[in-house]
Amino acid sequence: MPDPNPPVDGEDAEVLDDGTKNILMGIISQLGKSTDLHRVTLPTFVLEPRSMLERITDFMSHPELINKANQIHDPIERFVAVTRYYLSGWHIKPRGVKKPYNPILGEQFRAQWKFADGTEAYYIAEQVSHHPPISTYFYASPENNLIILGDLLPKSKFLGNSAATLMQGEIKVSFTNRPGEDYIITMPNVYARGILFGTMLMELGDVATIRCQKLGLVCNLEFKVKGFFSGSYNGISGKIKHESTGECLYEISGKWSDEIYIKKGLKKDVLFDAKTAKIHPKIIAPEEKQEANESRRLWSKLTAALRVNNQDLATAEKCKVEDAQRARTKEREEHGHPHVPRYFEPNGSGGFDIKLKNMSADPREAKRQLVEFAYNTPAPV
Repeated sequence: MPDPNPPVDGEDAEVLDDGTKNILMGIISQLGKSTDLHRVTLPTFVLEPRSMLERITDFMSHPELINKANQIHDPIERFVAVTRYYLSGWHIKPRGVKKPYNPILGEQFRAQWKFADGTEAYYIAEQVSHHPPISTYFYASPENNLIILGDLLPKSKFLGNSAATLMQGEIKVSFTNRPGEDYIITMPNVYARGILFGTMLMELGDVATIRCQKLGLVCNLEFKVKGFFSGSYNGISGKIKHESTGECLYEISGKWSDEIYIKKGLKKDVLFDAKTAKIHPKIIAPEEKQEANESRRLWSKLTAALRVNNQDLATAEKCKVEDAQRARTKEREEHGHPHVPRYFEPNGSGGFDIKLKNMSADPREAKRQLVEFAYNTPAPV
């Protein structure tokens, strides 16, 4: 009989000591199956030492995969390039089962990238809502005619021996030199397994899609969870199709944490190799030069405590930030002042758009506008 609990990659798995398990079981004993975990305060040992607003930048770690995609003449190959870019963002993760900090309302994260060819990119993220939690982000590289706008609405559920984070929201990738050619991308769900018994590990599961209505192309991607007796971890499969006819153009297979392959007919090539890919560094202002609500400065004491494994201090520092947020929320409610995001505004369709309008077609001017907008836009009163 196959081993129902085969060994897993040491980077993916985490074995908790009895004390840690007891803390988790104490929390879980208060819950029912399918309970929403959003309002549950999780212990600090499950935290990855960075905010979700920063974790989103994992999808900007391999800019060479997307920066020149707008120059690809063949529309199908442009679609493949966007698919490759999207799949390249998943392999960057902490050891074991960790979750980033839940951003507080009004928290922001700003970063820049400089590339070897002299081009640049800018990123702005903001927590625009707390109930429900919504993280919105904007990435632009004017010289590369690239804009990425996204929002993330995670909803967590307790499922017995697993906790699921249902990843609602979408990403829109646009090439400014190809008007109307927008790529709408959805996310898989995230599962933390073994939280009551067995080995703790993280899996991506269910279906994500990449769709470009103008090109009439779609890619349905299945992130495969391991079966009890069969299968493997981190598997992925998918097909790129003409949406109107259903004609399959490419097949995708492999592991999102390792090698991902693309196949056309009998020809099979590597689409992305996580083992050899190099992460392009982002540029972030030193903490002392950041505003008080920027992620790294805001959570700096929590992060420092986690890095030396001082869980009592980490818990205290986490509570300080969250209690201060609750006090500000109460004050706004008492005065009838709703929260107004700094960088984003509702678009009337349930999502958010960047407040920066009419960005110049001239890359130099567009970069000036981006810097002015990111760093000199006053916060709403």
